[in-house]
Order: sequence, then C-alpha cells, then structure tokens
Amino acid sequence: MILSFLPSPRRARFGVPAPLMLLIGMFALHTGSALAVHAFEAADPATVTWMRLTWAALLLIALGGPSLWRAVRAASARELGAVVILGTASAGMMLFYSEATARIELGTATSIEFLGTLVVAVLAMRRRRELVWIVAAVAGVVCLTRPWEGDLDLAGVGFALAGALCVVGYIVLTQRVGAGFGAVHGLALSMVVGSVVTAPLGAAGAVVDPDPQLIVFTLLIALLFPMIPFLLEMVALQRMSRTAFSTFSSLEPAVALIMGMLLIGQTPVAVQVAGMALVVIAGIGAARGDRSDGPAVRRVVRRRNPDPGPGVEDGPPGPASSTDPAHPAPAPASP
Repeated sequence: MILSFLPSPRRARFGVPAPLMLLIGMFALHTGSALAVHAFEAADPATVTWMRLTWAALLLIALGGPSLWRAVRAASARELGAVVILGTASAGMMLFYSEATARIELGTATSIEFLGTLVVAVLAMRRRRELVWIVAAVAGVVCLTRPWEGDLDLAGVGFALAGALCVVGYIVLTQRVGAGFGAVHGLALSMVVGSVVTAPLGAAGAVVDPDPQLIVFTLLIALLFPMIPFLLEMVALQRMSRTAFSTFSSLEPAVALIMGMLLIGQTPVAVQVAGMALVVIAGIGAARGDRSDGPAVRRVVRRRNPDPGPGVEDGPPGPASSTDPAHPAPAPASP
C-alpha cells in the first residue's frame, strides 16, 4: 500500500532535521512540477491540477483516519472557515502555477510566484532599507523573462503573478490551519476544498474521456506534489524559527531551475542564471533582516479534542504566529 511508505509526521519529527525536510520537500515538489509539464501533453493544466488535488485529498483522508472526522466535529466555524480559505488559496496557487509552467520555464514561474512571499516579508519588517530586496528580486525576474528579446509570454507571466497573490493567502492560513488541526488533518481538509474548487475547471476533462495512464501518472505526481512537500513543510514550520525557515525557502527558485534543467531540458542562458542568483540573494537577504528567534509556528493545544491524530504535537497554548501582523508566516514552498 502506497501510504505505508510515508512516515507519520510525529516519527519524522524525531528522525529528520527540519532543514533537510525542507530540502527534500523542495526537490519532491519541483520533480512533481516538472513531471506535470509532461502530463500537459495529454490533458490541459486545469485537468491535471484537479486530478492531483483529488488524489492528494483521497490519500490524506485515508491517512487521517477516524481522528480526522473527530477533528472536524470538534472544530469551530472560524477554524473550518480558515480551512476553506486555505484550500481555495492552495488550489489557486497550484492551478495558476500549472498554467504558468505550461507556457514559461519552471524556474521563471517559481521566481515570479516567489515575489508574493518576498513582498509580504519585506513589508512586515516596516524598514525602508529592506525594499532593496524587492528591487533585486524584480531585477532578477526581468533577467529571467528577458522582455527585451520580444518573445515574452504575457499569459504565462500573468498566471505566475496570479499565483503570487494566492501565495499571500497560503502564507497566513497554512500556519493557522496547521496549528489548529495538525499537519495531516489540515492538509487533508485543504486538499478536499482544493479539489472541489477546481472541479468545475478540470473534472470534465478527466471524467468524460478517462485516460488510465494519465490517472496513474497524476497519482505519482500528487505524491511528489502536493502531498509530500506540504506535509514536510507543515511539520518543519513547527520546528524552525521564522528566519531559518525563510532562509532555506529562499532556495526554492534555484531548485526549480535545477529540476527544470534535469527533467525537461530547460537550459538557462547566462543572464537567466544571474537573474536566478538575484532572486535567491533577495530572499536570503530579506530573511536575515527578520531578527525574530521565535518558532515559525507555536502549536495550539486542542483541549476539546484529546485525539488530534497524526502530525500533532503538544505545545504551549496560544495563537499561531501567523496572526501577528508584524511577523507573518515564513515563505511557503511555491507550487
């Protein structure tokens, strides 16, 4: 059974360092994203995205087990509302990213979406000198897209920018949901919402003319992204400081560039490599500008639910740090 190969987040907490978890998640995410580009040859991006979200939802529901439904019954209306918003943001993030990578290079799409994360982080610090990192990242994106060559795909860039807006919602809500439900439960519920949200756009292409090979292929992609990276990220968020998490997450565009090169032959030219370096440096610089030493997420003890299920660890009661406007959630893995 596929699920037997996935360690529970509770066990992973003790056996795998949080930075390594993030790196594994990044490479899994962009392996899945690169494979999804191949899947676009058989179906449109909306259909592939819906199938991935649906597979992830089904697998995570099975992994959550009966404790998932107990968590849902014990949740407040506000907590369930947060899940709906997170699921919608996650679906938009994945859908827009898929539409972007169908048109522009993987590393470029990831860098553009990373702008959303960077803008939130810099503005939260409220120091004008930190705006230099936004300028550096924008300059890097310009180098990556090379508009002076006249073949810029405006639709692809537009989809990536729309994904960047969805990233903002994901940044805030992923911590709140993860703190209230735990990694597996929160991710399972958000994937269910994402599947429902994208169904009107993608379900018809999969149901009307089903392709068995595509169905199996999207199951593999769903394991690589979103299931494994999101689970690892939710657990890592609970164990790292905001600064450390954001610093490691700044490597995301470079990982996307590497996987695009290895798996789909998207070889960058020198100016694009320089642009990627600018984006990564901007992300690291912004992350180091936040001097907070506190954890990225403080766990919430759900006292009314004594069996919260896998992925939940006890911690001091109190709100997740994402509710503090001065310290928003750190950078998420770009989809």
